[in-house]
Amino acid sequence: MTIAGSDSSGGAGIQADLKTFAALGVYGTCAITAVTAQDSMGVQAIHELPPELVAAQIDAVVRDVGVDAVKTGMLANAGIVRVVAERVRQHRLPNLVVDPVLAAKSGDRLLSEDALSVLRAELLPLCTVVTPNIPEAEALVGRRLETDEDLQRAAQEIAALGARSVVITGGHASGPEAVDLLYDGRGFRRFSALRLATRHGRGAGCTFASAIAAWLAQGVGVEEAVARAKEYVTAALEHAFALGKGPGPVHHFYAWWEDD
Repeated sequence: MTIAGSDSSGGAGIQADLKTFAALGVYGTCAITAVTAQDSMGVQAIHELPPELVAAQIDAVVRDVGVDAVKTGMLANAGIVRVVAERVRQHRLPNLVVDPVLAAKSGDRLLSEDALSVLRAELLPLCTVVTPNIPEAEALVGRRLETDEDLQRAAQEIAALGARSVVITGGHASGPEAVDLLYDGRGFRRFSALRLATRHGRGAGCTFASAIAAWLAQGVGVEEAVARAKEYVTAALEHAFALGKGPGPVHHFYAWWEDD
């Protein structure tokens, strides 16, 4: 199940999550938190849904279909974060992957300031994996992260908030390789891939977190789920394509096309 916002252009959010689930062989359900008018150039409008409607969507899916893993994305405001945490506790939802989405690729804000503190206090203690990029990790710990030692210390501090595993993704760093840092409470592991020279890649963060959730739902352990998710999103980035006037989306179904 994905609990996130809708992207009308289909590149990120709920749409990217459901494409990832389908590509990796699991059945996707959703609870929509917000409807956005969004394209490759930016976010034009946002309508946040009432927290009680978000809760009702979660309840409906749990009651009828069941849930083997949960991925959260855009949660928009403190009320939605709080009700999602309540439902995770109430239904004892397993394999929670939190993508702490703060902004769209265009820079448009997608999580209010007060919601960030609720996410830290109420949702992170429930999660199996949290997947911040570097700017999101900086927001979670409240300072700039510039060195590998900074990232390691930040991962440990985020884990201390209650997250069982932390993956700080390296897409916003520099250098020839994109390195994701996993901390599982005991030690660190790095997952590297060549940094791709492309302007396209909308939805990469959503896709990565959703891929982790998809593998966890299939019984794969956290470290292996992160490794497989890294491989999948790297290939999806390699096959990313131009669509619209701004950055195009990753190609979730690259394996289904011989020539794209």
